[in-house]
Parts: sequence; C-alpha cells; structure tokens
Amino acid sequence: MTRLATHLAAPAPGWVAEADVVVVGSGVAGLTAALELRTRVPKVLLVTKGPLSSGSTVWAQGGIAAALAPTDSPAAHLQDTLVAGAGLCDPRAVEVLVTEGPERVRELMARGAHFDLAASGDVALTREGGHHADRIVHAGGDATGAEVSRALVAQIDAVRADPGIEVVEHGLVLDLLTAAPGPDGQPGPVCGVTLHVIGEGSRDGVGAVLARSVVLATGGIGQVFRSSTNPALATGDGIAAALRVGAAVGDIEFVQFHPTVLWLGEGVRGQLTLVSEAVRGEGAVLLDTDGVRFMPEIHELAELAPRDVVAQAIVARALETESDHVWLDARHLGADFLRGRFPTIYERLREHGIDLTTDLVPVAPAQHYHSGGVVTDLDGRSTVEGLYAVGEVACTGVHGANRLASNSLLEGLVFAHRAAHDIAARVGAGALPRLSPVDRPGPDALVAAAARSRIQHLASAGPGPVRSAGGLLAAAAGLATVPTDAHEHVDIQAAPQTAEWETTNVHQVATVLTAAALEREESRGGHLRTDFPESSDAWRVRLEATLAPDGALTLTRAQLP
Repeated sequence: MTRLATHLAAPAPGWVAEADVVVVGSGVAGLTAALELRTRVPKVLLVTKGPLSSGSTVWAQGGIAAALAPTDSPAAHLQDTLVAGAGLCDPRAVEVLVTEGPERVRELMARGAHFDLAASGDVALTREGGHHADRIVHAGGDATGAEVSRALVAQIDAVRADPGIEVVEHGLVLDLLTAAPGPDGQPGPVCGVTLHVIGEGSRDGVGAVLARSVVLATGGIGQVFRSSTNPALATGDGIAAALRVGAAVGDIEFVQFHPTVLWLGEGVRGQLTLVSEAVRGEGAVLLDTDGVRFMPEIHELAELAPRDVVAQAIVARALETESDHVWLDARHLGADFLRGRFPTIYERLREHGIDLTTDLVPVAPAQHYHSGGVVTDLDGRSTVEGLYAVGEVACTGVHGANRLASNSLLEGLVFAHRAAHDIAARVGAGALPRLSPVDRPGPDALVAAAARSRIQHLASAGPGPVRSAGGLLAAAAGLATVPTDAHEHVDIQAAPQTAEWETTNVHQVATVLTAAALEREESRGGHLRTDFPESSDAWRVRLEATLAPDGALTLTRAQLP
C-alpha cells in the first residue's frame, strides 16, 4: 500500500499572525478572491511564492472564453465544454461557468483590464480549439494573461495600505493547520497555515497564520514533469498540502499536454515556449516532417480539435515519420498580421532564431494544464471544513477529462468570486469560527532537491502524454524508492528549505498521479493508455484520492451527476 507523509519536515513556527481568511496564490483566482474578500471580511492575508505578478496567469496567451457575442450563447459554450470534457464534466459546474462567466469578464474590464477591440469598437473575439463560435477575448494580441495580471495586481497595490489586507510576497505555504479531529479520527477543520517567508517578504522564516478559512489558489503541477509551459513555481504545493490534511483530490490523472510547444531538442528542461492555440485559431496548420497536413483526416475540426486529440495525433504522426516533432505553418497568414496579432510569440520565437512569418515552427506536446485538483463544490468548498480551492488547483468538475481552451482564466474568475462570497456570508453568520490548531499524527517528509530531476524523469516516462501499465508500474516503483526522510540521513545533502519542500510536494503529487493513471484502465481526454485505447462507460466516474491520518493512499470512484 502506498503511504505518504502527512507533514513537511520544518522548524516550529517562530511567529504567529491572525487573519480571517488566508488566500494562497496570486494568479487570476487568488487575486480575484482577495479583492472580493477585502471589503467583506475584516482581515485578508494574501500570500504568494514570488512577487504578486508571478504565477501561471501572466503566461496565458490565448484569452478568456465567454459567450459575449449576440450570435453566441451560454448553452453553446456549455455544449462545447461538455464535449471537450469527454463525459466527465459536472454539468452543474459547467452551467455556472458559462452563465456567470460573461458578467465576471465585464467586471474584470471594470477593474481595468484592457482587451483588444474590433474595428466596430466592440471587444474582439476569436476562436480556439474545441469552440464552435468566436468567443475568446484577448489582450495585446497574445498577452491576455499578462494584462489580466497587470490589472488585478494594480487593484491590490492600490489598497495595500488598507488595514484589512496584508500581502506577503516570497512566501511558501508549507502545511495547513487543522483543529481537533472528529470521532472518526480525521483531521478537524482547517484553521490556518504554516509558511516560510524568504527575506524579501514582510515576515522572515517559518511562521503560522491562524484563520477562519484558507483559500488555495496555488496553480498547477507543471514541475512534476521534465518539460512544461508552467513557471518554475508550479510545484503542486496546494494539492500536496490538501492531501496531507485528508482533502479529496479528483481527476488528478487528467493532465493536459499542449499540442504546440516549441521543440528545441530532447535535452531541454524547465519552462518551454508555448505557441498559443490562437495561432491555429487564426488559420495556421500542422504539417508532419514530410510536409503533409494530417489533422483534417483525424477530426472534423482539424487543427482546432480539442487539445487532447491534437496532442495525441502529433505524437502518433511523429512516431509514424520517425521524428520527434511536427511543424506549425503560419506563413500564409502574412507577416504584418502575424506580428500584430502575436507580438509576444513572434519575439520569443525570434529569440530562438525562428521567424514565425517565414519559417516553419517545430512543435511537440508538453505539459500545460492540470484538469484535476482539490475536489470542491460549486462554492469552492473542499471536503475538509474551512478549506477552499479555486483556479487550476481545484477540481470543480468544469473540465472533466480535458479542459476546453481558454476556460481556465474564466474558471478562476467565476469560482473565486463564488468562493469569496460564500466565505464572507459564512463569516458574517458565525459559521466559520476561530479554532485552535492541534498537532496531527503521522510522519514528516523531506525529499532532497537533488532528487527532482529523477522524479521528473519518472513522471514523464510514466504518467506522461502516452501511458501504459508497464510504464506506470515502473514509475510507481521508482518513486517508491526516492528517500522521503532525507532530513534524518547524514549522508543525504538536504535541509528543510524551499527547494526541498517543493521537491517533496512534487514527489507526493507524482506518486498520487501515477497511482490514479494506473487505476483508470481506459483512454479518455488527457489520459491515453496504449493498453486500454478505448473509453469505457464503466469509467464515467471521478477517481478521488485521499490520505488517511496514517498517510495511506485510497482511490475511490465517485459517481458524477
């Protein structure tokens, strides 16, 4: 049986602070939650691992999907989302997303976000994979995330002097604090966090923040893999912390590998350059290394098929042509158009000696987005009282087996708004009282930072884009041999510090991801098993992973609405 530690090895808190709500993360979901809470509860503490402008939101190129056009409708957006989710979406969550989404986008514009305009003066709308209508709003051509982040950070900066909000930058949340356990022995309600603040932050060292509620908005798991479009900070911290207090994590096996990431060779590591789906939305096509366009024979939407379809088609065609990539061809769209519509992509490609207007661009799939996460209801509540999750770290049921393009920023906006209002109402009603934390049983864990490349290799080879029982069993066996008690070994160079804590989180997420991918014996959405190539109605369930108080991992099958 797989067992994971229920704490990170860390010094005892050297300081204690209090807030009503702690929001962890400064992407679109975290910033939105903090701004909505600021005027509704007495004190919010917003903590982020880097500066406020760090996180995955700033890297989002394509845009935000919302039914804003008179010819579009929430019903049409819902249908496209359900199709992309391959039978595993929660229709109730999708309905919330598509019906509340347009208003949330308008509120974002009211907060100062400037989106590109059409000649008519209306917001310009484009199309991406899986959408049957033009419903993607964008900014700066291909810099939507940067504009969204800029606008929301500016709103936070404008109220930093407000005593009702405290911002802690360069802070890594280590563990969630919980109150006394219930009769079943499970951890009690979440009542705060422990965190380590690097010197640039406003508090130094390891401390504790006591709170009525905690909102996780920590983003994705990109650094579990060797190559990803995610920033270096995306180490799965929120999912790991939630697991350690017994919260359910769902759909963790559904990892989206973006089809068109710049291919620079087998040895390249770290954050890779994304070539947005919007380039294909404007008419770019995929060619194999013989120059043959192959997507029209795969799917009726050709290059605009859902991302899992395109990514898997690229992998298959690369194997057929004994290559490690395919080509993205946008040359026919014209130099002036490409430079104006995709200035960021154009410049990033130029840094690698590639001219989008005249050259074929080598692309291959790389990890991009995690469709699963901490299981929540429609108000962001997790399965542990007092703990909420919003954005990519959450499993709301919106994405199912595969996220529809540009639904991610929208999900962050919609569900952060709902979570904040739910928390505020419950605080006001006295339903989220202040509780005192107690020690939880179970072992501590610390994995040496030096082990991260090995963990990433195992995750990429096992629960990577193409999976099989053999590869997953090998990955599970390898992960099980990684020392998780490095702090107790004099011969292992490791100490309780940021790199080791992050690597421990990477290891725990990789372990649970591998177990879930091995358990699901079918192919669906972002989960491709070569030994089970078809989808099965028996697997139209959500796999939920939980840790018992002793760290034992359990996978259960939850029925969907």
